[in-house]
Amino acid sequence: MFVARERELDALERMYRKDSFQMAVIYGRRRVGKTSLIDEFTKNKPTLFFTAQQKTTRQNLELFSATAYAFFHMPESLPAFGTWHDAISFVAERAASWEATDPFVFVFDEFPYAAMADPSLPSALQVAIDHGFLQTSAKIVLCGSNEGFMETEVLGSKSPLFGRRTMQIRLLPFDYLDAARMLPGASPEELVAYYATFGGTPYYLAQIEPGRGYAANVRDLCFDRLGMLYEEPLVLLREELQEPALYNSTLDAIGAGATTASRIAQQAGINQNSIGRYLRILGDLGIIEKAVPLGGGASSRDARWHIKDPFFAYWYRFVSRYLGSIEEGAGEAVSKYATQGQAFDTYVGKQFKKICLQWVMRQSAAGQLPFAALEFGQWWGTDPSAHEQADIDVVATNAIEHELLVGECKWRNSFNESDAIQTLEHRSTLLRGFTRTHLVLFSKRDVSAATRQKASQRNDLRLVSANDLYAGL
Repeated sequence: MFVARERELDALERMYRKDSFQMAVIYGRRRVGKTSLIDEFTKNKPTLFFTAQQKTTRQNLELFSATAYAFFHMPESLPAFGTWHDAISFVAERAASWEATDPFVFVFDEFPYAAMADPSLPSALQVAIDHGFLQTSAKIVLCGSNEGFMETEVLGSKSPLFGRRTMQIRLLPFDYLDAARMLPGASPEELVAYYATFGGTPYYLAQIEPGRGYAANVRDLCFDRLGMLYEEPLVLLREELQEPALYNSTLDAIGAGATTASRIAQQAGINQNSIGRYLRILGDLGIIEKAVPLGGGASSRDARWHIKDPFFAYWYRFVSRYLGSIEEGAGEAVSKYATQGQAFDTYVGKQFKKICLQWVMRQSAAGQLPFAALEFGQWWGTDPSAHEQADIDVVATNAIEHELLVGECKWRNSFNESDAIQTLEHRSTLLRGFTRTHLVLFSKRDVSAATRQKASQRNDLRLVSANDLYAGL
């Protein structure tokens, strides 16, 4: 099922229609749908599609040669190219003599695999572009899952390919609403639980059978030794990293609640001087991120490390620590603990905050907020009047116009609504420098009629339930 990605697909189509050489760089973490996007884009277009593998340069060149010869209708008995310079130059020469009306697309998927095996590949491609492809209307698409490599070795200023790309797409997981489009028939509360568990990665969402219900899907996918996603994070670490055990320990520590580098190192049993490297590489893969309170700098002492991807966050919270029990046949019992009860509700509540923030961002982009927000995030710090730490779940600001929006997120069946609004009003005063403040109370279910009546008499308070978050699906 191909859903969403309309903007990216439209950008690629506009690129293809240009009567000149174009090179798109598409990158993003594994399973995010890069190849599906390219497949949709190249549908009904002449396409030389090569996917590099984690093999030697010689083996990749043999695979490339077979693919190129087949595309250009040449005898498969021809000898394989000996270097990437020869291989890419061959494609450039064919582009120069291409006579068909529609230009062909040259897709080089998993480019980092080939380039890390042979660092001369980017230079070979640069030479072929400058002395061949530029005089044609061919289109090149470079694609890779290693975000750090793509940003440094392909897009970076020191890369031989710097300045050659004509467009770039960093493909991100779906947000909560696009993810819901892959789960027709699920209720809003189920959709929140699904997103909190599987995130917005299309491959993970594609494994779900909405008609079977949330608990059954999670049990069979994550808590069964034969489940499709049972060892997915471990598989990814093994495929992408040289020391998977150390990265796994790092993620286990974060999943257990460690948020500072020193605490993560201590809990994971890793040298304090080495932990920064592991955190950086996991960040490059889009698995974790270093968050700071909105308005704080990147080096803020209040920074917190957390698992960015909801599926990894769920797996390292509920699956990893119970792998032994699952292997011994207790998967169903563990899955009940991991799909209901207080621990599960607390976890979903944290992910619900992400969903609410995404809703605010969508509302802002659609011009549906009282002001045009420029920054989005969360805030935490000291409440001087209460002499304690305070958190604001959702924050959006426009510092130029001194406008502020703050939101409180309640993933509970019931709560003291008046107290929640009073808390929201107080915490909004902790952020200084704003002249207008807007409040949003997010809730799992519709609030009481009395609270709705009070809100209707104010112009600074909005009430948003899970049903509202998914309105219009």
